[in-house]
Amino acid sequence: MDMHEVLTAVKKQDQRAVLATIICVEGHSYRKAGATMLFMLGGKQVGTISPGCLEHDLMERAEEIWATGRIVCIDYNMNQDEDIVWGEAIGCGGEIRLLLEPVDERLRAVLLKVKEKNDEGHSVKLTRSWNDLDINYTLSEGTGDEDAIAYTERHDEGLKMMSMDISPRPRLVLFGAGKDADALCALVKSIGFHIIIADWRAAICTKERYPDAECIVGTPEEIMEEVGFRPEDYLIVCSHQLQQDREMIRLALPLKLVYIGVMGSKKRIRLLFETFLIPSNVRAPIGLSIGADGPAEIAVSVAAELIAIRVGIKQRSRKEWGRDVDFGPLFGGRAKQAHGSSQAIARAGDK
Repeated sequence: MDMHEVLTAVKKQDQRAVLATIICVEGHSYRKAGATMLFMLGGKQVGTISPGCLEHDLMERAEEIWATGRIVCIDYNMNQDEDIVWGEAIGCGGEIRLLLEPVDERLRAVLLKVKEKNDEGHSVKLTRSWNDLDINYTLSEGTGDEDAIAYTERHDEGLKMMSMDISPRPRLVLFGAGKDADALCALVKSIGFHIIIADWRAAICTKERYPDAECIVGTPEEIMEEVGFRPEDYLIVCSHQLQQDREMIRLALPLKLVYIGVMGSKKRIRLLFETFLIPSNVRAPIGLSIGADGPAEIAVSVAAELIAIRVGIKQRSRKEWGRDVDFGPLFGGRAKQAHGSSQAIARAGDK
């Protein structure tokens, strides 16, 4: 989710900026409702809301929005027969509505509070309510479901409302600071995980080697204690040292983590699990079966599996809460929102 990158940028750089948020989608679109992008008036951009076709237009608007201090809602129609400009450029066949907000002192304070709560491990629900003149922000406890986007309009009052959950990045622990971890760390960071590299070898488990990850050095027992595993965490065992991997697996199995992936051949997997039953949350060998060869290709297969697991959890969560989920033939289906609005939801198959 781009919101984490936006929150980090807002904290690091206190400068003039405009926040763009997709508030609803009709039909297909490159990004779904809740996607955000930060436009800094110096020219820097953080996040994405399109394949690159809308950003220039939005950047042109950012200066005026900052100067006036007013929020703006804007619609883009990508249907070829209705909007020749955007239709010819994109041809996606959908419509999206965006909310553009100047990141003034009030919004900045709200975003920094959200980041603080996320850093503490808490989900936050951010609710906006606005009219043509003003906008109000409310923070409350989130549900942890980032697809729970609600957008409503009260035409009689001229009021619009949007609520969205902002959850901490899921934690992925890579046990084993080898070539596999190198490739995985570079790729998995880009799909929204907070990465922890753990190893008993201090010489190779360093911040210099993994600048974008948290590094922990110790025995499997010490790592378990320092990480403080939670049920929603992900673990990949990839040290390729049989005794160390076996001990980490032994300690992790009772925790019932969302996902435990184990690197290695089928023969090695049998050696690692010779005294354990392999439960359903364990993927061994790790990764989707795409014929991957070498660390870089294996990292791609693992990243795809992580996405599938993460989306599958969200879909099961929606079913448990009685929310309908239907599966479309391309890119995704459409889930009904409050008051008839709809959003495009990306799908990945359960394994």
